[in-house]
Order: sequence, then C-alpha cells, then structure tokens
Amino acid sequence: MHWSCSKRVGARLRKLKSKNKNLSGKGKLTDSFIDRLQNYYGIAVRSNVGNLSGLQQNVIAALFHCSSSVEKLMHGQCPIGKDCWCYYQRALSCGKKPNEKYKGLSNEVLNMIKPTYLELCTKELLTKCLHGKTQNSNQCLNGVIWQRVPEEVFVCLKTLKSSALDAVIQFIDGYKGCVEIFKKLNITPG
Repeated sequence: MHWSCSKRVGARLRKLKSKNKNLSGKGKLTDSFIDRLQNYYGIAVRSNVGNLSGLQQNVIAALFHCSSSVEKLMHGQCPIGKDCWCYYQRALSCGKKPNEKYKGLSNEVLNMIKPTYLELCTKELLTKCLHGKTQNSNQCLNGVIWQRVPEEVFVCLKTLKSSALDAVIQFIDGYKGCVEIFKKLNITPG
C-alpha cells in the first residue's frame, strides 16, 4: 500500500501508542498531538521539495516544535523568518513577543517517541518524499469527488454515481474530458 509521507507519521505513532500504554492519557501522546505532528511533517515535505538536508532538518525541528511548552521552549531548530512555519520564530522575526500555544510533552514521553520518529527522518525514507507530494493519487481523486458531493450531505445513489463519474473524468482529462462528453451528447458547451 502506498502511504503518503505525512500519513506515515500518524500511522507509526498511533501503532507505538497502542503498544505502549504509558504513552496514553492527558499530556502524553494524544491523537491531537499526533495530528499536529503529522501536519508539520507535511509542511516540511511541501516546503523542501528536492532539498533532502533541509527536509531532514525541518522534520526533526517539527518534533521539537510540537513538543515545546512555556516551561520548556524547543524552537531552536525551527526555521527563522517572517514566512516560516514556526509561529514562535515568526513572531520573533516580526519583533513580537512569541506566545507559546501548547502544553508540550514531558521529556519522558519525548524520549519514548523519539526513536520511532527518528526512523521517519532517515535519508532513505525522506528521499521518497522529495517530490513534495503528501497524498497519493487515490486520495486526490477522493478529494475531487468530495468537492462535488460532501461526505456530510446525503444524496441519492444516482447523484453520487454521476458526481463520481464527473470527478473521474475531470481528474483524468480536466475540463477537456467534460467537453468531449458534451460533444458526444450533442450538447454545445458554452
């Protein structure tokens, strides 16, 4: 199965959490923390296309960034600048007082997840992410389908089928594919 780069983080950390009950509970490896870490991993991938060393540095920085707290600031490895993904470094570069947003992780929990996370930072694994894409093509197609028919809205089967077919045509050929269908149906697109 083809895993997107950032989803791999969530899968590995959730697996680690399920095997180690000491990681569960408030202030530990929560699902929201894993989601946040997965999000920052994806940002690192998209902002370092073709740059393996930058990608590796940003992915490692993301772990410490997400683990940071008011008592234990850990933004030293985050990129610096007004346009960087780290809210803390961004505030500093704008001359503002940074406001730590999260509770962070204890050293104990951080040390427990670090080996698994560092496996996700190997050059071999990150090389597969250098294209900058964090989704596989099936996930992209699903996104096109759900743009037409949101998951939260009930529709009849006929509407769902026609929306899915329309999405597949557009996904494969763009609007050119729709124009070809209209021509075959003797509909003049305008």
